[in-house]
Amino acid sequence: MKRIESIQNSLVKHWKKLGNTRKERDKFSEFLVEGFHLTEESLKKKDLVKGLIVREGVDIPDNWDIEGVPHYSVTAAVAKEISETEHSQGIFAHCAQPEFTEQDQADWTRLLLIDAVQDPGNIGTMIRTASAAGIDAVILGKGCADPFNPKTVRSAQGSHFQVPVVKGDLTEWIQKMHDTGIPVFGTALQNAVPVHEAETQEKFALIVGNEGSGVSQELLDLTQQNLMVPLYGSAESLNVAVATGILLYSLVSKN
Repeated sequence: MKRIESIQNSLVKHWKKLGNTRKERDKFSEFLVEGFHLTEESLKKKDLVKGLIVREGVDIPDNWDIEGVPHYSVTAAVAKEISETEHSQGIFAHCAQPEFTEQDQADWTRLLLIDAVQDPGNIGTMIRTASAAGIDAVILGKGCADPFNPKTVRSAQGSHFQVPVVKGDLTEWIQKMHDTGIPVFGTALQNAVPVHEAETQEKFALIVGNEGSGVSQELLDLTQQNLMVPLYGSAESLNVAVATGILLYSLVSKN
């Protein structure tokens, strides 16, 4: 185990930038996770873990498989420098962002497409919900929050290591669905069917949109059917992540 004591260490500076800047995450296709739960989840995809970082005085659980994973002991000052939380648990994983081939993508038949959702907490919750609902992949379109933002990662609670999350052109993805005969559902308030009237689907793509303006009209024009979640009380709208959960669980075939 290598020991790092200085916050001026080049690796420490890199870890800090991975937490602080999208530019660093995009440049290196890496990200940092923090805390026992997320670090344990990352180790289930051990090939993605580039390093395990442990604050002095913190013990790695005996049941974790860390064979072959580089790990570093760091001082409290270093742990504080790279932490994104107020009360850090003192354990981190330096991870590569997952990559997916065209062959991987060809097997995805239940997808969540997200259009310009800007809140990282909502993005993380939707990734987590998609994983729970058995969705094959989450596609983030232009204008979405960074899926590897620390807040997104915390909100997803390890789901980045369970369900593929990729950035892409939603128009192109919708065309792929059309080409393979997979129905595409949008979400809208006008010209939409209440979600409880929609039939469950073995294969589908669902598009959800920006918290303020919803799914762009350009994308809605490409759907087979648009869905809405009825509001029975006085609230004017639902949080996009809550609505996404209702919609996904309404569409997913139970067979």
